[in-house]
Amino acid sequence: MNILEQARPQTTPIPGVSHATWAGAADGLSQLSVWRQTLAPGAATPPHRHDCDEVVLCLQGHGEVHSEGQVRRFGADTTVALPAGIDHQIFNTGAMPMELIAAFAATPVATHLPDGQPLELPWRT
Repeated sequence: MNILEQARPQTTPIPGVSHATWAGAADGLSQLSVWRQTLAPGAATPPHRHDCDEVVLCLQGHGEVHSEGQVRRFGADTTVALPAGIDHQIFNTGAMPMELIAAFAATPVATHLPDGQPLELPWRT
């Protein structure tokens, strides 16, 4: 068991995306990762997919998730469930930062571009 101090998201090389890994393999987990991210107004994640299920909890702000030819809007106090293997991209469509917590059914979290190439993330996965 570990008690972990939760770091605030830090700026990353992905424009407008700040990130903190809250728990994962480095913390003794074998099947779960938890991330916290902040997306600046107008920012988006790269289009990508994971080899595991992902659940995104929106704490603040408004956004859209683009996946499988659909655009779905969401806001604070909503959850986005993303099954393994589906391409998706999250956009902040609001005027304030969007605060997200994401839980993944794997650690480390394998991430791929839509063409299947690995997406090397600039943080601890």
